[in-house]
Amino acid sequence: MANWFVHLEFFKSPAFLEIVKNVIFAVVIFLVGKWVAKLIKKSIKKIMRRHKVDETLVGFLTNLIYFILLVFVVLAALERLGIKTTSLTAILAAAGFAVGLALQGGLANFAAGVLMLIFRPFKVGDYIEGAGTAGIVEGIQIFTTQLCTPDNKTIIIPNSSITSGNIINYSAKPVRRVDLTFGCGYGDDLVKVRNVLNDIVRQDQRILNNPPPQIAISQLANSSVNFVVRPWVNSADYWNVYFDVTEKVKRRFDEEGISIPFPQQDVHIYQHDE
Repeated sequence: MANWFVHLEFFKSPAFLEIVKNVIFAVVIFLVGKWVAKLIKKSIKKIMRRHKVDETLVGFLTNLIYFILLVFVVLAALERLGIKTTSLTAILAAAGFAVGLALQGGLANFAAGVLMLIFRPFKVGDYIEGAGTAGIVEGIQIFTTQLCTPDNKTIIIPNSSITSGNIINYSAKPVRRVDLTFGCGYGDDLVKVRNVLNDIVRQDQRILNNPPPQIAISQLANSSVNFVVRPWVNSADYWNVYFDVTEKVKRRFDEEGISIPFPQQDVHIYQHDE
């Protein structure tokens, strides 16, 4: 019973009240500091966008600033609890070294994110291919890059996976070449086929005159004579021109009586009389 009264008296003592006050202040510091850090992040993002800073840089820097501010908030809350941050810093440095060895992948992703920010192989809004996948870049974070695929799936890729391989940026150049191949029969008039293809290309206003489109015989295949059609278009028109020209060629070939060979196999049956 005596021990119970001792414990009860401790909860009424100034020392306990001081601990409770410090804990409350530490929680308030953390919550308010976190709110202020988010507010600063939003304000910096608005300022950078107002000055038309590249969206890639905006996302990366604001996330990095928010992370740094959050570290200071945590240190301030721990200081209020009576934990000396100077000794804590030494402990964190030693622990950080050990954690760094265990989380080399995370550090590699951070370093890769910094490299992408410096060398700018792509930016937000570009359509890229990397790390075995492709999509439109929606954001470059501290450790990951977020892509949106053409069928509207979100893919989150570690930054180091992108920088460790080849990166194909389909949006880097304002103009792209559309590579198409069409086959006709060996019995068709090749001059007529070339004229039809030229006519289709000339009638499409999206196809550029400079560089000029190329139409040429590329191969004498097993069952067809193959023509390559290589017009140049603005990057935004690539797929629309690709699909439209393919459909127009099929329709015109049917109208002009030009055959489109397809793989087929002849079977010869020999009958031997006994």
